[in-house]
Amino acid sequence: MGCRDVHAATVLAFLSGTASVAGLLAAVLLPNWRQMRLYTFNKNERNVTVYTGLWIKCARFDGSRDCVIYDPQWYTAVDQLDLRVLQFALPLSMLTAVSALFLCLIGMCNTAFVSTVPNVKLAKCLVNSAGCHLVAGLLFLLACAICLTPSIWVIFYNNYLNRKYEPVFSFDISVFIAIASAGGLFFTSVLLFLWYCACKSLPSPFWQPLYSHAPSMHSYASQPYSARSRLSAIEIDIPVVSHAS
Repeated sequence: MGCRDVHAATVLAFLSGTASVAGLLAAVLLPNWRQMRLYTFNKNERNVTVYTGLWIKCARFDGSRDCVIYDPQWYTAVDQLDLRVLQFALPLSMLTAVSALFLCLIGMCNTAFVSTVPNVKLAKCLVNSAGCHLVAGLLFLLACAICLTPSIWVIFYNNYLNRKYEPVFSFDISVFIAIASAGGLFFTSVLLFLWYCACKSLPSPFWQPLYSHAPSMHSYASQPYSARSRLSAIEIDIPVVSHAS
């Protein structure tokens, strides 16, 4: 795998990470984390479904798309612990994933536009694309953990609410979107790790360019002491015995 070229694995990882961040954004904004279905036995009335999101709450009659009750201030009065945790976890996961995307983009731009033989004076200040992708993979993995854990907890907490009250609660499509986005973040991190493992045999340091200095400057320094000097030092230590005639 050519580490000094933009590889298909890094491009696919960037696209996968972008799609995962878009999925997280949709899950955050959609008011479809939990449904509470209220039944009525009056034939002249219709059943009501309450859609609960992270920021808003909407109540609709069956067969209607309009909200009978719309609460845009729901985020300040969330009384369900799992949703309250998600209000902090998902934006943090998005921020971490966006930082990883930025690093991944820097690594690809460095690979595509920076000369393979950088200036010797600037070599220590340049960025290694392999190091960027490695850190980006770690951030994607962290974003996956931050998103996946509370999203799965919604499923178990939903069962807890059904046991505590009545079996009227069910998790909605935002849970599946968040879990799928977490899977996309994990897939992105695996791609970047595989790319880095194919490049780690290079002699360059962790966070420095693939060429730390120009290839023409690769030379062996002269030895501080010649072989004769070392031999002379040994001869000096050996006592010399002379025989008188």
